[in-house]
Amino acid sequence: MSNSSNSSLSNPSGLAPTLLKEAQQQALFAGMKKGLPTLPGVAAWGMVVGVAMIKTHFTLGQALGMSLFVFAGSAQLAALPLMAVDAPIWIIFLTGFLVNLRFVIFSVILAPHFQHIPWRQRLFWSYLTSDVSIVFFMQRYPTKQPEAGKFEFLKGLLIPNWITWQIGTITGILLGSQIPQEWGLGFAGTLAVLCILLPMVLNRAALVGVIAAGTIALFTTHWPYKLGMLLAVIIGMICSMIWEEWVETRVNNKALL
Repeated sequence: MSNSSNSSLSNPSGLAPTLLKEAQQQALFAGMKKGLPTLPGVAAWGMVVGVAMIKTHFTLGQALGMSLFVFAGSAQLAALPLMAVDAPIWIIFLTGFLVNLRFVIFSVILAPHFQHIPWRQRLFWSYLTSDVSIVFFMQRYPTKQPEAGKFEFLKGLLIPNWITWQIGTITGILLGSQIPQEWGLGFAGTLAVLCILLPMVLNRAALVGVIAAGTIALFTTHWPYKLGMLLAVIIGMICSMIWEEWVETRVNNKALL
């Protein structure tokens, strides 16, 4: 894609350089402000993951490396118990893959908005992408129509989220051996994540998926190697897709009659 095309997509209104920079800065700060209420929950969840890595007997270097390079809290927590019991490597990888499969959907959602950006930048920023950031971005930009400041708004969501996560995780790593089990930090972290994720249940399809996955997970807690969680993720996704593609389409068709 040519530089002129990239410029037109980044500045579709043809703003003067000074006004464009001002619009981008405003979008950056707007993204930071939007994500600010979620940061305490992100820090708590990160601390839980940091403590979990130390409790799984990771070395300091291993824990810090996993925090910095993996950056996937739910997948990390899913994989750590499997590592602790020496589960087969394919189960660990499959667990991480299925838990993070939602990011394939996220990438499909974001791709039309940022096709004009070089792939190396997209690759880097995809590493920083998180669930709640996608939700906030889509609330502000529901269509792929080019707008000045889109990329900066996303940066305003992603950068504080990543920094907060690392602070929480590293704190949990360094203090993990000092935190008593009776503090119930894991339960507090779970509550924090629920506060972040519940607003993401934006429609009935998502709610159906959550209920289905939660039910399966509840009844398969005794399965070895956390295989019940894998089944819960798969069933939840299938139920959401069936509801969205069949039930809601059927309702819409009836409304048109």
